[in-house]
Amino acid sequence: GTAVGDKIVFKAPEIAENGAIVPLEITSHIPGTQAIYILVDKNPQPLTAAFEFANGAEAFVATRIKMAESSSVRVVARAGGKFYATMREVKVTIGGCGA
Repeated sequence: GTAVGDKIVFKAPEIAENGAIVPLEITSHIPGTQAIYILVDKNPQPLTAAFEFANGAEAFVATRIKMAESSSVRVVARAGGKFYATMREVKVTIGGCGA
């Protein structure tokens, strides 16, 4: 499914069959997006990934993250000194951090 919050398009599986590889796609349509951060609330280290964008670069990320267990996944975009966030719940059926 897709969540659209404040011009951030965030695609994530509702159920991840393998927590070791959870595919995410994020696009920020906020002008001047400088960075996108991915946070997984229940991971041992919640900040899972950070992407910086050069001026004018398209703020698009396709990546795979690890999730220890079912959790909220938050996406935060930084633009012009402000932060914009959206989130989705992802259920994990097999843990990906040796769980």
